[in-house]
Amino acid sequence: MNKQERVFHAVVFEALALAMIVPASALITGKGASDLAFVGVGLSLFTVVWNYYYNLMFDRMFGQDRESRTLKMRIGHTAGFEGGLIFITVPSIAWFLQISLGEAILLEAGFLVFFFFYATAFNWGYDRIQPYQRWIQRQSVS
Repeated sequence: MNKQERVFHAVVFEALALAMIVPASALITGKGASDLAFVGVGLSLFTVVWNYYYNLMFDRMFGQDRESRTLKMRIGHTAGFEGGLIFITVPSIAWFLQISLGEAILLEAGFLVFFFFYATAFNWGYDRIQPYQRWIQRQSVS
């Protein structure tokens, strides 16, 4: 992926995730959707930066041929990505929502379960569809 596609990938990933996770989190926690949206956007901005550098490192280690990546490789990719986020997200969630670290860990556990499946499906589907490349091709034809 080039730099522009990495940014496109990260932004689409985060936008779709926020659209799903903010309303669900508000229902589960009883916290206001606006508070959760603020936390979500802040963590998403951090995640976009992490996503860019993590995927850059992943591509350098495992090659650029995304279409040949197996589901097992995608699961490993997701586990590494999510593991790296835990260290910043738990204290940030606890602080902003004014909840205990234990409650933040439980909330984060829910996020991790969601994102584990979401990220695996999103990246696997993205590699198959390659929407950025198709968009670029349509722009060059127009």
